[in-house]
Amino acid sequence: MAVTSMAEGKKYISSDELKKHNKPGDLWICIQGKIYDVSEWVENHPGGDLPLLNLAGQDVTDAFVAYHPGSAWQYLSKFFNGYYLEDYKVSEMSKDYRKLASEFSKLGLYEIKGHGVFVSLCFVAMMFIISVYGVLGSDNFWVHMGSAALMGFVWIQGAWVGHDAGHYQVMTSRGINRFAGIIIGNLLTGLSIGWWKWNHNTHHIACNSLDFDPDIQHMPFFVVSSSFFYSLKSHYYDRKMTFDSIARFLVSYQHWTFYFIMPFARINLFAQTIGFLLLKKKVPHRAQEILGVLAYWIWYPLLVSCLPTWGERLMFVLLNFSVTALQHVQFTLSHWSTYVYVGPPCGSDWFEKQTKGSLDIDCSTWMDWFHGGLQFQVEHHLFPRLPRCHLRSICPLVRDLCKKHGLPYNSVSFWEANVRTIATLRSAAMEARDLANPVPRNLVWEALNNIG
Repeated sequence: MAVTSMAEGKKYISSDELKKHNKPGDLWICIQGKIYDVSEWVENHPGGDLPLLNLAGQDVTDAFVAYHPGSAWQYLSKFFNGYYLEDYKVSEMSKDYRKLASEFSKLGLYEIKGHGVFVSLCFVAMMFIISVYGVLGSDNFWVHMGSAALMGFVWIQGAWVGHDAGHYQVMTSRGINRFAGIIIGNLLTGLSIGWWKWNHNTHHIACNSLDFDPDIQHMPFFVVSSSFFYSLKSHYYDRKMTFDSIARFLVSYQHWTFYFIMPFARINLFAQTIGFLLLKKKVPHRAQEILGVLAYWIWYPLLVSCLPTWGERLMFVLLNFSVTALQHVQFTLSHWSTYVYVGPPCGSDWFEKQTKGSLDIDCSTWMDWFHGGLQFQVEHHLFPRLPRCHLRSICPLVRDLCKKHGLPYNSVSFWEANVRTIATLRSAAMEARDLANPVPRNLVWEALNNIG
């Protein structure tokens, strides 16, 4: 270990020296100028290992402030390795961001969760009961289709509550909060809440990094940047995202296929859930997670089997998935048309990367139920622990902070967000068609491309 200087009995290292400690088994981070060794803690980190692996070797103060309550600071001392960062400095932007986060904490906003979650849970339970009753208590085809659509909205609204539970404690204790997450996520929707937290925390930390953020890695179906044409390595999936002739063909028409593929996006989430629970080496509460998912794959097929014909059963499932496509579209609108970059996330430009890579949906208050709080994506990414009932009220403060530091504050209508997303996909599609030194094309690709 190279100690660059000593003063007042303190040992200092430089940022260049800190950067060397960014590998599994040797993970150091800096928080407010003090160096912490989290090499062993990474395996037990509640937010998963990837946030620490992706930010290791640098100052992570802003990310720590965003993700941890004040009570977490007391536990840092056991990871302190005795070193301080010699060239530690705080930008004016970070000072303002931390000040705003501190003011929210003093006002108690992180603890005031309102009644939104309770109302949402009652709403989800009511819709679920009506949907099931519609299948079991009626022989009418249109009642069955109405029940199918309603079940789709159950999954959407349940996902919003699960999202809340994953970011902050919506119940009276951590144990009950985890149980609620498994009920809402695993049992109700068939999606692992543990997988979601592992995936979603990585997304937040590496917002819109083409090779680190899993939420924009959808090869071969979609790409949002021509950088994907060079077969980037995904540090989330730990594999190369190969841009071959099949990917080129699919990407070349992605702006046409986008809305048609969204109803089937849920299949990808099922596959990731199964892979996470069965293949990942360490999964917290694995048995509970698996039981929850198994329960889903019992009640849902049984419900569908109660329909009178195979035709109705197929239409019921397709309508379920088609309704939830609305939510998958919402996810993409938040980030796909905004700033992207290649490389690992950087802790020193947290505010900048989170704001430039996120997009708000401008809507009336009566539509908040539809978006589940994620229409305030900029605010949510800056303050992920803040209950959604406060996000609308802090918008002016975030907007002013962006204006002060010359950063864009992306906020458009739902329609305009769709237009921008399709424009982004079309731009990448046109580049895929015209890219120099093309990969080998098959005859189908050639024929369709000639047609345009």
